[in-house]
Formats: sequence, C-alpha cells, structure tokens
Amino acid sequence: MKPDIHPTYRPVVFRDVSADTTFLTQSAAKSKETIEFEGQEYPLIKVDISSESHPFFTGKQKFVDTAGRVEKFQRKFAGNYFGKK
Repeated sequence: MKPDIHPTYRPVVFRDVSADTTFLTQSAAKSKETIEFEGQEYPLIKVDISSESHPFFTGKQKFVDTAGRVEKFQRKFAGNYFGKK
C-alpha cells in the first residue's frame, strides 16, 4: 500500500437523533464534534436514521421529512403540470 493516501480508520460514535441512541463503531468519516462515551472522548457523527429508527428493523412506520421533500413535491406537481401546452 502507498503511504499517506488512506484515511484514518478509527473508533467513532454515531448518534441517531430521531431515536436518541448512540453506538460506537469504526469509521473513516471526519467530524468536528466530539462526545464522551464510556469514559473516553470520540468523534461524533449525527445521523437521521439508523437500525434503531428504521421501519424495516423496528416494524413501525414513521414519517420523516427532514428537508421539506413532501412540500417541494406538491409544489412541483400542483396545478396542470401534465396538461396540454
């Protein structure tokens, strides 16, 4: 392997903001935030959906609209979008 071209692979804490859970795993993702987890300081990555909140794993349907996607879709296709020109 070539030296100095690979990202640093290290322990990182991921926080699922919708389920309010945290878990420790390995990642090369960069983060400016840190968190103390089990007595040690780790980089923190915030995620919207993980296995703790995804409907496939929980069996519960949950509506998540983080960026106003539904409203954007409704505005785009409102009116006579597919009508004759």
